[in-house]
Amino acid sequence: MSRTALHRDDVDDIASLVNGFLQLIIFSGLSSRCSQKMKGKMKLSNFEGLTPMKEECSSKTTAKIKFLNTYRLEPYNKFQDQLVRGRAQAILTNKLQQAKYDAISSPSLCASLSEEILKATKEMGFDRYKYVVTVLIVEKAGQAINVASRWVWDVQRDTWVSAKCETETFIALALIMACYYE
Repeated sequence: MSRTALHRDDVDDIASLVNGFLQLIIFSGLSSRCSQKMKGKMKLSNFEGLTPMKEECSSKTTAKIKFLNTYRLEPYNKFQDQLVRGRAQAILTNKLQQAKYDAISSPSLCASLSEEILKATKEMGFDRYKYVVTVLIVEKAGQAINVASRWVWDVQRDTWVSAKCETETFIALALIMACYYE
C-alpha cells in the first residue's frame, strides 16, 4: 500500500466536509421529528382545512446553521502594509489634488474617501481580516493638530496603516486598521 501525505489545506477541506455531513444528519433528524409532530396535530383537528402553525415547529427545532471554528491562527494571505499604504496614498492623491477646503462638503468627502479606500483594501484579497477606515480632513490655518487613537488588539496579527495627502488649503489623513478575524 502506498501512503500519501496530506497537506494542511486538505485536512481543513476534509474537516469541513465531515462537519457538513454531521449538520445534514442532525437537521434531517430534526425535520422528521417536526413532521411527525405536525401530523399528530392534524389528527387532533376536526376541521379538515385547518393546518397547524409552523412557528411551533420551526422555533423549537430549526437551528441556525453555524460553521465550526477552524482554529487557524494565521491568515493564508497576510496583510501587506506597503501595498495598502500605496493604494490609499494613490486614492487620496487622485481625489484631492485639485480640491480646495470646504467645511460644508468635507464630511461627505471623508465618507466617500473612506468607502473607496475600504473597497480597494478588500479587493486586495487579504483573508480573515476586518477593516476600519477613517479619513480626517483638516484646514491649513497655521494651527497644530494632534490625532490619537487607541486599540485593544493582537500585536502579532493586527496592524494599521496611515496615508497622508497635503494640498495648499488642507491636509487629509487616512487610517486603515486591519484586525485579524478567526
